Amino acid sequence: MSPLAVLLCSSILFATAPEKMPHIPELKFQKYTLANGLDVILHEDHTTPIVGVNVWYHVGSKDERPGRTGFAHLFEHMMFQGSKHYDKVYFGPIQTVGGRLNGSTAMDRTNYWETVPSNYLELALWMESDRMGFLLPAMTQAKLDNQRDVVKNERRQSYENRPYGLVHEVILSTLYPPNHPYSWPTIGSMKDVSAASREDIADFFRRYYHPANASLCIAGDFDPAEAKKYVEKYFGPLPAGPKVIHPQPSTPELKHEKRIKMTDRVGLARVYIVWPTPRQFSQEDAALDLLGHILAGGKTSRLHRSLVRQKQIAQDVQAYQGGLDLTGEFSVIATIRSGHTIAEVEKQIADEIAKIQAEPPTQEEIDRAINVFEARLIRSLESVSEFGGRADRLNSYNIHTGDPGYMSKDFARYGAVTAAQVSEMAKTYLGAGRVVVEVVPGADVTIKPNPLEPAEAAREEMAKKLAPLAEFSPKVAGEGTGRESLPEGAAEPKFSLPPIQRGQLSNGMKLLLVEKHELPVINLHVVFPTGKASDPKDRPGLVEMTAAVWDEGTAKHSAEELAAELAGMGAHLSVAADWDDISVRLFTLTRHLSKALDIYADVLCEPTFPKDELHRQVLAAQGRLTQLRNEPTVLASLATAQLLYGFDHPYGHPQWGNAAILNGLKSADLKSFYDRNIRPDKASLIAVGDITMAELTQKLERVLGGWKSSSAANSTPDFTLPQAKPTRMILIDKPHAAQSVIHFAMNGTHRNSPDYFPLNVMNMVFGGQFSSRLNMNLREQKGYTYGARSAFDWRVQQSGLYVASANVQTAVTAPALAEFLKEFDGMVGGHPVDAKELDFCQKYVTRGYTAGFETPSQVATQLETLVVYRLPDDYFNEVVPNIRAVTADDVLRVGKKYLAIQQMVIIVVGDRKLIEPELRKLPLGENLSVCHFDDDFRLLPE
Repeated sequence: MSPLAVLLCSSILFATAPEKMPHIPELKFQKYTLANGLDVILHEDHTTPIVGVNVWYHVGSKDERPGRTGFAHLFEHMMFQGSKHYDKVYFGPIQTVGGRLNGSTAMDRTNYWETVPSNYLELALWMESDRMGFLLPAMTQAKLDNQRDVVKNERRQSYENRPYGLVHEVILSTLYPPNHPYSWPTIGSMKDVSAASREDIADFFRRYYHPANASLCIAGDFDPAEAKKYVEKYFGPLPAGPKVIHPQPSTPELKHEKRIKMTDRVGLARVYIVWPTPRQFSQEDAALDLLGHILAGGKTSRLHRSLVRQKQIAQDVQAYQGGLDLTGEFSVIATIRSGHTIAEVEKQIADEIAKIQAEPPTQEEIDRAINVFEARLIRSLESVSEFGGRADRLNSYNIHTGDPGYMSKDFARYGAVTAAQVSEMAKTYLGAGRVVVEVVPGADVTIKPNPLEPAEAAREEMAKKLAPLAEFSPKVAGEGTGRESLPEGAAEPKFSLPPIQRGQLSNGMKLLLVEKHELPVINLHVVFPTGKASDPKDRPGLVEMTAAVWDEGTAKHSAEELAAELAGMGAHLSVAADWDDISVRLFTLTRHLSKALDIYADVLCEPTFPKDELHRQVLAAQGRLTQLRNEPTVLASLATAQLLYGFDHPYGHPQWGNAAILNGLKSADLKSFYDRNIRPDKASLIAVGDITMAELTQKLERVLGGWKSSSAANSTPDFTLPQAKPTRMILIDKPHAAQSVIHFAMNGTHRNSPDYFPLNVMNMVFGGQFSSRLNMNLREQKGYTYGARSAFDWRVQQSGLYVASANVQTAVTAPALAEFLKEFDGMVGGHPVDAKELDFCQKYVTRGYTAGFETPSQVATQLETLVVYRLPDDYFNEVVPNIRAVTADDVLRVGKKYLAIQQMVIIVVGDRKLIEPELRKLPLGENLSVCHFDDDFRLLPE
């Protein structure tokens, strides 16, 4: 899949295009290259006072050698551990100025980014340049050992402890020969990561992490002349490294099918079918992208219609082209519905592929896919930075094609695809040569035949025979100037939060509008003040099911007709139920607004909750319930809510219901809930985007003005909290789990509490961000986990929850619990927040606050918070001064008041056999209870 299909302003132009694609976006930019080979791309956008610094290195896991897998990803972690002139974890300086930062590794590239207030551009460039030029002097064995443990925990969390988690690795080892650089996953093998030495990692850095193998993009609110000066100052003196020669293996060819059968700790069977295909950016790649959308791109797609809607033999289905530098992969993945078999589903997939091989798709199917791609593309351009934003896109095209402005050419590939070409691609590439992986539920993971062990053994033998890498004498970066201390920020930029315009329709629906005209898009959110907490006691899951069926048919349109109309415009409509609200959201391009509003109003005002659609959604929900029993994080969350609220409390019941309740739901139940709760006079419509209040009111009055509120009465649930109990520990057995999921939880307070801002700061200190006490302890110091966090889960009607959590290696479950308790004790007086911590957290929140209002979708979400919690319109302007006003005494006071160490619940989901003995030795071990969930998801003692 190309970046266009994957990612699917004042700085954006819309060029002339073929009739199929009337709006091809183009980004304005400057590109130049330093003497050391570093490509520099500048893209201005002064809409919001933030700037993104984005660096791509043209190195990924494909550049590793057998026996040395996982190095690219491990090195990504090392890039955050400090450099010669700032020998500390890299998050500190960027977070202090209110910035965000991250990185990622893929098979073909590695990227890093910072998003900072625009007056701190120099700081971000200093940091990036220092680790590009001066990382090795600060890279110690202790740091490597720690991050190796963190990466192992990431692998456990993402592969071993996740349902279906090992399938990707099995597919790669089967699809490619052992010496092919795509035959191993980016995270590498545990054995290779464990064996990585400091010199191995240092050599990897010298070969690939240098200016001549990198691309730097600066995007956002900055002065180009000033940016060029900083780039030359900090990056200019860095020497170019050796010429990078990427592997060029032959394209794998499969003459026949390779079939693998697996068992896994999953609730439902699943089948994966993968074919080798051409590389990204080829014309074949574009045609295969369109084929994937036609087969499984939404409700109107062929496989979804056949497998999920008509025959109802699959829970879900996907199909997509994954293009890479060297080759590509076309995948079809289907989860099997209970009572059906992989063979049934596989036959239907084969039949649908045969149909498109025999007869080209319709032009309507082609156009629909292109319209969806166009809308996704434009939406992805809302943000200047971070993953998938404009800086990322410009760097991606530059690294892969040499042209940052390749986007219009990339998009044009799709317009050139004909229906006959799509059919031809299916005939050419979706043949007998494929990998099929069948996954069925089992007590543990088994793989037959297992390609992983032979592949790893083969790579070990290859590693012994590999010639040593060519010797080279790396040039060492000189000290340069300006590296004695971190740069100070320039004058703080001026920024006013967008004004909120208020209005009201004739039926009483309230309107909130924020105009943003940089992109031709509009986001509409209608928020109703009722949610899953309104489930009747005898019908848990009713609200969730109402939301699921709401957009599956109206008085005027069937579900498929609605989906076809929306896809034809590239619009997206969704219904989501939270505990205290339901939101119906629409995203559309401005030019389609009138037509999209007709569909939106139809869904809002006249849903019919068709019986057959309810039946389909009930089957899907039952399948999800089966899957959830194998999700340890979900089980921990369910246990948390029941233990603190009670099973029958509006906030404590299982929000998805249970199989018996779902089977008994009728269309009339959903319609009754709708009539009693969904009223325009109680709703708020939020609009953010390319429209004025006059236009909005006129268009909405036309389609929604006649919608009147029902007179049906609604009952109010009882939100009384149960009496708090002494701290207890609950163990939920998950045999063979690779990790233990840990939750520490307690009742919090109301969102509108006068202590909200001190609590916000307290949480930032404790576990609310990367540099928090909890994460620095459990991840950066101990290496127990990939990440530890804490957060408030706010509610409207009653106190929300405060939860601190981490997924830790099984062997350190008990020590991790002890560290949690130590950190809790510190927050209530054992280790009071000091002035430096307080200043850091306040700056992190306040300086980065404006970045939360960059895109239309972000602003719409912010306004939802305003509506749901009934906050005043000037709330956003009060956040920064209120955070700044918090004192260390305030933090200690709310810590003592709300961190009820004597009245919390500790939930551990893990392998009882391995962890129970050590848990019982802890001070709280005498209060340990082993529990399980019954068929109704009620938590019961063993």
